[in-house]
Amino acid sequence: MSEPRRARPGDIALLVGRDRKRRLVRLEPGETLQTHKGVVRHDDLIGLPWGSRVLTHMGFPFLLLRPSLNDRILHLRRISQIVYSKDAGYILLKMSIGPGTRVIEAGTGSGALTIVLAHAVRPDGRVYSYDVRPDMQRLARKNLRSVGLEDVVEFKLRDVAEGFDERDVDALFLDLPNPWDYLHQAHTALANGGFFGSILPTANQVSRLLVALERASFGHIEVEEILLRPYKPVAERLRPTDQMVAHTGFLVFARALVSGTAVAPSPDETPAATEPPEEGEDDVP
Repeated sequence: MSEPRRARPGDIALLVGRDRKRRLVRLEPGETLQTHKGVVRHDDLIGLPWGSRVLTHMGFPFLLLRPSLNDRILHLRRISQIVYSKDAGYILLKMSIGPGTRVIEAGTGSGALTIVLAHAVRPDGRVYSYDVRPDMQRLARKNLRSVGLEDVVEFKLRDVAEGFDERDVDALFLDLPNPWDYLHQAHTALANGGFFGSILPTANQVSRLLVALERASFGHIEVEEILLRPYKPVAERLRPTDQMVAHTGFLVFARALVSGTAVAPSPDETPAATEPPEEGEDDVP
């Protein structure tokens, strides 16, 4: 039987209380974690197998766990709104972002989506992240470094109105308030058939982007929204929690077409994205 993995000095640990509150802490010898349920000594955690149950000095139980990437992102230091995991995970699948993918994002922000992209494309892919604010990229670099992914990302401090350095990239995502102003630059950087994506908070912004996409060389345009409703995991009284993660942004996706090809389908001819294909309709041999 293999030796269980144990918490070591310098590790980031996730402590989950009986009240389901989460605390992220870097384990350092001699340090303590102060909670309203008592004190936890780091020395008592270091060396324990992950998945252990630990007690504060008042006897309150915590689970000692390795944090997921989602846990790390939710606890990032931030000075801007982030792309939340419910949207980020869907973006990866929708834009076919995985190992070896070359992807551009603009802007960098606090680096939450940057982390998700870098984690997905490693070890052979590359993320090119553009922003005009040096303070944003400094924070994003620090956040990337904290999860060991900084070497996967190339930061560019530049207004994307000047264009992107890269060509024939697989995917490009704009997290900007006016993405319609940069569609020419995006199309120039994307490979033919490449994936375009954007996130916008309001419907009028989406409408403006749709008009611009339909006039440019983009097709297969889609607009979607992801809602997340957690449940209280109590078998005897399973029910939704009192709050849900509802609107965080509208997701807009499109594909880069051969230059000069503009496709603007009639709304009546556009199938609902949520309609599943009939049995056998889209079977691929």
